[in-house]
Amino acid sequence: MSKLLIVGTVAFDAIETPFGKTDKILGGAATYIGLSASQFDVDSAIVSVVGEDFPEEHLNLLTGNNINIDGLEIVKGGKTFFWSGKYHNDLNTRDTLDTQLNVLADFNPVVPAAYKDAEIVMLGNLHPLVQLSVLEQITSPKLVVLDTMNFWMDNAWDDLMKVISKVDVITINDEEARQLTGEHSLVRAARKIEKLGPKYVVIKKGEHGALLFHNDQIFFAPALPLEEVFDPTGAGDTFAGGFTGYIAKSNDISFENMKNAVIYGSTLASFCVEKFGTERMTGLNKNEINSRLKEFKDLTQFDIELTPTTAL
Repeated sequence: MSKLLIVGTVAFDAIETPFGKTDKILGGAATYIGLSASQFDVDSAIVSVVGEDFPEEHLNLLTGNNINIDGLEIVKGGKTFFWSGKYHNDLNTRDTLDTQLNVLADFNPVVPAAYKDAEIVMLGNLHPLVQLSVLEQITSPKLVVLDTMNFWMDNAWDDLMKVISKVDVITINDEEARQLTGEHSLVRAARKIEKLGPKYVVIKKGEHGALLFHNDQIFFAPALPLEEVFDPTGAGDTFAGGFTGYIAKSNDISFENMKNAVIYGSTLASFCVEKFGTERMTGLNKNEINSRLKEFKDLTQFDIELTPTTAL
């Protein structure tokens, strides 16, 4: 088993979807990643920042899931990062209603001494300079995974390119992959991204699954068809947590094992969207996960007899 270091936001969200709305609830990339990875009982730690307004019950939730929070800075008198958004009817598009950086604006990450030797590093969505600062504090990671978004492509291109050149895996959605490369074809986009540095490229397609690329190899994992989707917030981060959590647990960074990691990531993300915020992830158990993994297997497994070609 490998140590997993998670870098990202721990935040408050206020969410509105066609199925309802919430007041201020627990959110943030690192929160979703950590809760998802905790299903694998790995040794994990979060590096992030919150304000003095962050409830102790949320801290207890993280530690109760065996997530080390020594690297979670609490700023006295400060306010926690806050995001508010409203999803359209298709749940694939959303409008940001409010963003308050608060303590995140001056965040200087400090990696706990016990996790400077972490083998697996998950750089959740944050400013590329913050991600670079974390990498400079890590001794010799076995695998570095990066998650980013189009905002940094628009506002911190040069810094983003520096981070991308230093990571092994990048997880990105299809729209962002096209923006990053200028390619409509996701296969061509993945090849271009590999040339920027990452050995592996994961392109997330929301309700249409995820693609894993490595050299000339491609693996596709569908998304499980769900009867009810309430809130897609955090689904991508939950995927990343499942992906890195499984790799940390198995201690295997081969392409073949990453296929399994993609399946686990997709499985956990399918739970996340069933309720608002982190609610579904906090009550999840391993029997439910195994049952859904079987659904994935049944969905994708088939027998087919190939007809031999007739010689001319």
